[in-house]
Amino acid sequence: MGPSRVRAVFFDLDNTLIDTAAASRSATLEVIKLLQSKYHYKEEAKIICDKVEVRLSKECFYPSNTCITDLRTSYWEDAIQETKGGAANRKLAEECYFLWKATRLQHMTLAEGVKAMLAELRKEVHLLLLTNGDRQTQREKIEACACQPYFDAIVVGGEQKEEKPSPSIFYYCCDLLGVQPGDCVMVGDTLETDIQGGLNAGLKATIWINKNRIVPQKSSPVPHYIISSVLDLPAVLQSIDCKVSISD
Repeated sequence: MGPSRVRAVFFDLDNTLIDTAAASRSATLEVIKLLQSKYHYKEEAKIICDKVEVRLSKECFYPSNTCITDLRTSYWEDAIQETKGGAANRKLAEECYFLWKATRLQHMTLAEGVKAMLAELRKEVHLLLLTNGDRQTQREKIEACACQPYFDAIVVGGEQKEEKPSPSIFYYCCDLLGVQPGDCVMVGDTLETDIQGGLNAGLKATIWINKNRIVPQKSSPVPHYIISSVLDLPAVLQSIDCKVSISD
């Protein structure tokens, strides 16, 4: 018996199916406008937002009992106090955070081409969304981009004991779909979580979306395939299945 065809595709969410980075940039611009127009912060507005961005980039995996609203509001509170001095201003921090969050969610959409691709793929294989991150944050994104109808299952790292790149979360996904790791492909934009996790779990293939043509470090995990857009995925899946056919 030869190798099996692809039976399931696992998709990352952020910067794979939705442009989270662009949504975050739009949200930051709105906060800068608020701080400059309403509070007359000039150059300080961008400094505050830059400080928050650094804190967000360093966020780690938090247990499910962490309140992400309190945590992220504190990023704004600390950044404002560090930049402007004086007493902490929780009210302004909350205003900034909720504007940033609402604007960001408004910009999180599935492109029509992505919707069409997912609908076509689902006729042939199981589709599963596998995203790292805080439960509340990721569920809000999933609702905002209305992607639930395109997937057989959705798994959020913040709801599990371990996130990507741990093999356990991939095995959990396989069990949900009733497939083996060797039947599955992982598609994502992050080498350290999506690709390394797929390799750790022994999936059939890992596909890295390298939209910005980044040159990886030599120590980085090596994906089986590299594409510049998620819309290039169907051709890669067809190539994988063709190789199986030839070897049968």
